[in-house]
Amino acid sequence: MKRTPSPPPPIPRRPSVAVTVGGVVVGGGAAVVVQSMTNTDTADIAASVRQVLALAAAGSELVRLTVNSEAAAAAIPRIREELDRQGCNVPLVGDFHFTGHQLLQREPACAEALAKYRINPGNVGQGAQRDHRFAAMIESACRYQKAVRIGVNWGSMDQQLVARMMDANANAPQPLSGEALIREILITSALESAERAQELGLSREQLILSCKMSGVQDLIALYQALAARCDYSLHLGLTEAGMGNQGIIASTAALAVLLQQGIGDTIRISLTPRPGEERSEEVRVARQILQALELRSFEPAVIACPGCGRTSSDYFQRLAQEIEGFIQQRMPLWKDHYPGVESLKVAVMGCIVNGPGESRHADIGISLPGSGESPSAPVYEDGVKTATLKGENIGGEFQQILERYIARRYG
Repeated sequence: MKRTPSPPPPIPRRPSVAVTVGGVVVGGGAAVVVQSMTNTDTADIAASVRQVLALAAAGSELVRLTVNSEAAAAAIPRIREELDRQGCNVPLVGDFHFTGHQLLQREPACAEALAKYRINPGNVGQGAQRDHRFAAMIESACRYQKAVRIGVNWGSMDQQLVARMMDANANAPQPLSGEALIREILITSALESAERAQELGLSREQLILSCKMSGVQDLIALYQALAARCDYSLHLGLTEAGMGNQGIIASTAALAVLLQQGIGDTIRISLTPRPGEERSEEVRVARQILQALELRSFEPAVIACPGCGRTSSDYFQRLAQEIEGFIQQRMPLWKDHYPGVESLKVAVMGCIVNGPGESRHADIGISLPGSGESPSAPVYEDGVKTATLKGENIGGEFQQILERYIARRYG
């Protein structure tokens, strides 16, 4: 009999207003949406299409592009047409700063082709100029029935709001600390901008908010406060997270805490890619965070031990890597033919200490011998030992067993 640990209770989600972005539902209890952003020159249509296709293939459900010039705005509808021609229906988001009001008015095809506009209140303008530009962008969203993310960033705050709130804080009986004041400014900017957008005719079902910072603790404290003060859908992301492990670890540390508290309806991991490195890594990290928290399942999980003195051979490490590669290669077919296969758990263990137990607790697992042990590898399916593999082709034989198991269980 298979003995499995009790599944963790589902994470209670913060109630939020559902927003539909080009057919993708954000918030309202829907699954947390993964999004990403291109780093190509948007005016380079061929390069932008290639990168959007790669991001979508990696699992990005929304893709944002910079719209910073008339050439970029004119390219958006052509990018949309080419993606549609190639069968890619991922919604596109336009990232506007400084001149977004002009571009949306001058390039109506761009305004129509995008599924969502991202507006940063700190980069719209000042005073009456700001009011006019912000209103023009919201009017375009109303005209074309598009969603809007009001994305506030601590690197580009509304300076008039900063001055106003700093003066008020200085005269307050109990002034906020500098860090707390920055967070309050960001939240106020987002909420006041959302309120103004609604006054201009945008519905709550078209609004998503974000307030991004680059410090883990700052971001956690900010979103906890923002979530307590509104029910808008929230976009999570640690801005300027960094490169490589630093960016991955910082983003995971911040987002995991918030997602565990039910905060966040869509996420982006803002990794700095190394020169020449593909952009899709940020999508994979986002998906891995959601899968590790058991908020979503994207592909079978391979459980493998870290190795120790009992596993001086690297065979089980190579086999774990081989199995992961096999799963990724087969997933496009499996997803079409075997619904639910994403939740499969596969164990590839390296010795007899924890190997048999972990293999029994997984859906299917193999326990390899450690150094100096009998060269045989028991296979467990649903907690029951079904085979013992020996010889030079243990990996290939296990792949065949895995293929049969998936067909039997999910077919």
